[in-house]
Amino acid sequence: MPNHKPYDAIIVGGGHNGLTCACYLAGAGYRVRVLERRAVVGGAAITEEFFPDFRNSAAAYTVSLLHPKVIRDLRLAEHGLKIVERPLANFLPLSDATYFKVENSLAATQSELVRFSARDAQRLPDYHAMLERAGGVMRGLLLETPPDVGGGAVHAALAGLRLGYRMRKAGISARRDFFDLLTKSAGELLDAWFESDAIKAAFGFDAAVGNYASPYAPGSAYGLLHHVVGEVNGRRGAWGHAVGGMGAITQAMAKEAERRGVEISTECEVHKICIDQRGAQGVQLTDRSMVDARCVVANVDPRLLFLKLVDAAVLDADFLRRIRSYKCGSATFRMNVALSELPDFTCLPGRELQPHHQSGIIIAPSLAYMEQAYFDARTYGCSRAPIVEMLIPSTVDPTLAPPGMHVASLFCQHFAYDLPPGLHWDEIKEPAADHVIDTVTRFAPNFKAAVLGRKVLSPLDLERDFGLTGGDIFHGALTLDQIWVARPVLGHASYRAPVRGLYLCGAGAHPGGGVSGLPGHNAAREILRDLRWRRD
Repeated sequence: MPNHKPYDAIIVGGGHNGLTCACYLAGAGYRVRVLERRAVVGGAAITEEFFPDFRNSAAAYTVSLLHPKVIRDLRLAEHGLKIVERPLANFLPLSDATYFKVENSLAATQSELVRFSARDAQRLPDYHAMLERAGGVMRGLLLETPPDVGGGAVHAALAGLRLGYRMRKAGISARRDFFDLLTKSAGELLDAWFESDAIKAAFGFDAAVGNYASPYAPGSAYGLLHHVVGEVNGRRGAWGHAVGGMGAITQAMAKEAERRGVEISTECEVHKICIDQRGAQGVQLTDRSMVDARCVVANVDPRLLFLKLVDAAVLDADFLRRIRSYKCGSATFRMNVALSELPDFTCLPGRELQPHHQSGIIIAPSLAYMEQAYFDARTYGCSRAPIVEMLIPSTVDPTLAPPGMHVASLFCQHFAYDLPPGLHWDEIKEPAADHVIDTVTRFAPNFKAAVLGRKVLSPLDLERDFGLTGGDIFHGALTLDQIWVARPVLGHASYRAPVRGLYLCGAGAHPGGGVSGLPGHNAAREILRDLRWRRD
């Protein structure tokens, strides 16, 4: 039967995964259109001017998980993308007198760590080896479609066999490490490895990023693994900065999409997915116009997709119940600040550029500090002593700020989306931002006076501005019940919704959050398989 629909695929949401998926589909010869609600594509990975002459990444703010295959296949470097590595990995001011640095080499970090614990310094290589063993298992899963448990499809069964083979090949130590990182708490695992608060805080921060939980919550150790499987320019576990901000990634993707013939429409909001007895047939826009397509691919989180864009009548009751309980809420508070000068830390003085200014600056001196930040948010809505990661990207990318001045990204935990009765984010956002500034200023006394301007995003702003339900930066918690075969719901992990012709390509699908492009890459592979066999 001839196909008269104008598009083979409609992508709902022009974030980086939607653009990635669109590129692969168009590259295979299919007609693709991307519909983006905002005035610019890129989703949470965009660069904007937030104060006159100061630009920075708006929400997503650092690079490691962007997969080299996606970079290569989409020719991002040819479209101008350049990623520079941090000269120093992380800097933790611990008090007015002490600090800890995580260097870019194991030997240098050992030398730093011996100041706190000779035993921990000696154990550090074994810890890295453990993470690398488990990371090897994880890296093998990143580019693969999880088996749909209970789905019965042949390719799902084959995926299960491949996983079993890979696990056996990895060896029993790697399997044990992988299982520990999936099931244990970060605190339990780190306490078993180390005695120094400094090294436990440095590693434990990875388990706190976007994870509204105590570092002693079972399963929180997965964050230690999720954040070390990336690379920058071939160096595993490294983090870096996209020159021009995170928007440089998505603008490069958009250029490649357009080169492949993708039609990109901005300020084009989808009202609902159009579904009949044949499955998804296109979308209706908020202006009530219709766009028909052979399939619809959603780059929005599962709760937004299934609870707002899809008619509940077409979903079975059990699936709908589980989506309603799907956990969304990363307790993230995001700020950009324009600075007249670099922060002068009491523990490592100097307003002139030093390597620690070019690192991830982590204010969270212990696991106990991180746990209390979580308890505070559960009780009061906001942490009284928040976890703050500050990056100053203008120290490696001077295009972002005027000469001699700087921009800083502040990524903060824990700030609950759901506040106690009587509080609303529109009323407490600025006082919460003041408290974050004061938290940094306790370690760098000149910081508050150096702030020229700021842009603040509460969890509610992250939801309203970027469509992140509950302000969740990962499109849903990365907990054991919401990863791999269970993302977003057991039986629907293969990027296929329980509606024919409807797919998920965003971070609410495997392998989850972060600017990786992998959900978009993997979803495209499954969509192509279906399109080649479908007769419309």
